[in-house]
Amino acid sequence: MSGSPADERRPVSESTLDRPVVAVVLAGGVGSRLYPASRGDRPKQFLPLGTDSDESLLSRTVARLDFADEVLVSTRPAFADEVPEHAPDTEVVVEPAGKDTGPALLYATWEARRRVTGDADTAADPVVVCLPSDHHVPDAEAFAAAMSRGARVAADTGALVAFGVEPTRPDTGYGYIEPGAQHGGYADLAAFHEKPDAETAREYLAAGYRWNAGIFAWTPAALFAAAHDTPLAPLADALEAGEPKRGFDAVEPISIDYAVMERADEAAVVPVDFVWDDLGSWDALERVLGGDAHGNTLDSDALALDASGNVVVSDDKHVSVVGVDDLCVVAYDDRVLVVPKAEAQRVREVVARLKGDGSF
Repeated sequence: MSGSPADERRPVSESTLDRPVVAVVLAGGVGSRLYPASRGDRPKQFLPLGTDSDESLLSRTVARLDFADEVLVSTRPAFADEVPEHAPDTEVVVEPAGKDTGPALLYATWEARRRVTGDADTAADPVVVCLPSDHHVPDAEAFAAAMSRGARVAADTGALVAFGVEPTRPDTGYGYIEPGAQHGGYADLAAFHEKPDAETAREYLAAGYRWNAGIFAWTPAALFAAAHDTPLAPLADALEAGEPKRGFDAVEPISIDYAVMERADEAAVVPVDFVWDDLGSWDALERVLGGDAHGNTLDSDALALDASGNVVVSDDKHVSVVGVDDLCVVAYDDRVLVVPKAEAQRVREVVARLKGDGSF
């Protein structure tokens, strides 16, 4: 990956953005690492995780999007009817097939242009800000300011923009972004790095790398220009011909990072410093909700005796933990999960086995 030389970069204006901003919220996944709360028919974006209120993850995400002129929620057919219950003032984009974030975001970006401009007039292109529906961001004002800044960078430079969160710890559960040359408010995106081991994570932290938050901004023109030289090319061609189903049939599942961002010649990173967490696995609740005097994160129906550092969650069941440390214990419906916090990412292995048995 390479960015443009510093003297070729267009400066970023401080004036009001002269084109609409469309926020695209990805809400088509299930959230397998949050099993058993998250199931095939009950995805995590509809659950009130990480809060004492009844607001779902999707509702809280949409509430942060005041910076956008329009909000689209991208989801799969099975979940489309439920989206308005959690995000009533948004438009729903139904993906023809669930094929990871690459096809989903290319399709949603095409829909954003079509719905906002009514045609393919790139002079009227919106800026599209894409974000997942499962993040914890308590400071909505700081978030909105950062998204607006990233939208401005995307509009003025024509780059594909990733948002890089300032790390607070050497986390092995996140990918990292390596920034390149600085341009005042943003930098060239030098490289993406996969989730590292503990030692490499410490090295990334010392080197000034940023967490890859999975939040992006671009114009449709910029994304489609980049996509034509990637595995998403058949979908890009089909969308431009107005044939999305044909395009989805022609591509394999792939993330937007692998498909486009890691190959893009014109990519930038906008650093952001707001408090952020990815509510992707059970151990994240400890960071978001905090713990008791013994470091236990407990819901209202849980009891811990001679136990420390545990995360205990259930729907309407009483759960007690005695004499154990550093576990995630989750009871939903007729399912119970027990896993060490340090291995919370392995819940996806459980889900893979259950899917194979048809019991997810």
